[in-house]
Order: sequence, then C-alpha cells, then structure tokens
Amino acid sequence: MSGSCQALLHRVQSPAAAKSATRKGPPRVTQDINVLALVKGEERYIFLFDDDHRSEALRTLGRFASNPELSFGWYDAAVLSQRLRQTPEYEMVEQPRPRFEMPTEANDQ
Repeated sequence: MSGSCQALLHRVQSPAAAKSATRKGPPRVTQDINVLALVKGEERYIFLFDDDHRSEALRTLGRFASNPELSFGWYDAAVLSQRLRQTPEYEMVEQPRPRFEMPTEANDQ
C-alpha cells in the first residue's frame, strides 16, 4: 500500500430536505444521506447510504475488500466500518444484549 489513507464520514442533508425546511406546504422527502469516503493516493472511494441501510454499507465494504481488482483492502474496510460505527446515529440504536452474563466477583458475594 503506497501513500497514506484518509477516511471521512459526513452527513449531508438532501436538497429536498433543505428546501422543505424553508417552504410552506406538504413536506417533501427529508431523508439525510451519510457519506463515507476514503482517499487513497489518487483513488477515491465514496459510499453513500441512509441510516436504514448501514448494514448494507458494511457488507459493501467487505465485498470491495474481497475484490482483488481493487486496491481497497481489508484494512481499509476495517477503518471505514469503525468510522461508520462511531457515528451518534449508530450508537443510539439499542445494541443486542448478551443472552447470559458471565459471573463476576461482585456477583459471587
């Protein structure tokens, strides 16, 4: 891998949402779009997804990483997936609870 990599996650409000916020009348589609980008030397990888399709974006990162024709590797997929999971919208989703809890010293007393 040559050069350095930069990863970026940015939330973009759709133009329809911006207009809808300032105009009167029936609301338009106001779904925000997340932009996940990787700059790798001269190459640019840009992923667009909404909050409802985060898991599909994660799978796409894996498909890109497994494609030998791309310079996008597993390290790139790991970095971008970590960025995707660090967004406040992702953290607000209730994560599954463990099916059982391991005993700790505090529980044994």
